[in-house]
Amino acid sequence: MVKRLLSSTSSELLNYDKSELLQSIKLSEGRTIISEVIGKESLFKDLSNAEVAAAFGADILLLNLFDLKQPQFKNIEKKSAVEIVKELKRLCGRPLGINLEPVTKNNDLEKDFIKLSSGRKATLENIERAVGAGFNMINFTGNPSVGVSNQAIIESVKLADQNFGDQIIITAGKMHMAGIDEDYLAAKYIDSLITAGTDIILLPAPGTVPGIDLNSLKEIIKLIHNRGKLALTAIGTSQESSDSETIREIAMMSKMAGADIQHIGDAGYGGIALPENILSLSKTIRGRRHSYRRMALSINR
Repeated sequence: MVKRLLSSTSSELLNYDKSELLQSIKLSEGRTIISEVIGKESLFKDLSNAEVAAAFGADILLLNLFDLKQPQFKNIEKKSAVEIVKELKRLCGRPLGINLEPVTKNNDLEKDFIKLSSGRKATLENIERAVGAGFNMINFTGNPSVGVSNQAIIESVKLADQNFGDQIIITAGKMHMAGIDEDYLAAKYIDSLITAGTDIILLPAPGTVPGIDLNSLKEIIKLIHNRGKLALTAIGTSQESSDSETIREIAMMSKMAGADIQHIGDAGYGGIALPENILSLSKTIRGRRHSYRRMALSINR
């Protein structure tokens, strides 16, 4: 029997298949946190960022800038992607996601974009690598100035769903422009993402990008829920290093808008949000009781 993620132990979380993990998130009624972390650096010299995020209350860990062809994660002494994923799950007791970036091909614009290593791109080869490595989720999105368009994201979702849709959670969307100026909340775009096979739609959290407020977000999330999918609101605009009051305000607006998962980015110090802001997000959307329980719950349970 699937329990709400809010109440699940590490052994339960790591044994859920795709459908069970999605159901567990849904049962938690907006009280799930995904923390984005970078493995090229670390907040502490002898500890990985993933361990820090888990310790402060993250339910799911999202690896950003992780190169599947040249895998490395600071303070994790493993060489292959399979070994790194296995070790992070062992140490943190959390499901793992990875960002893959559907880079737009446009010769007129490419000179303005940051060039990605091939192991970070949303190719079929890398999707297969991510599934084989043991990731629970692939998130199709774009980092700042890499040049990711809505249509490129949709095409990557189709590729993942057609080949591995029954094995891995597909999350997709833009938390900021990623180098291309487009409408984040266009109903047509959201509908196309869902039709392509997206399980969780990623959206900017209210107050994180210009023009995204509670009311506009609420209407789009209602559309997503009516189609039977989940919604994730993202703090991906460096506000993960803001004061705690800002995090609490964004978190409350996201919850009122109907978010099933709340994301906090990695742009604090050393490739992770300020740890106290992960905790502030947690306490805001689920209170001290469940926040402290998640922090204290042994990964051996």
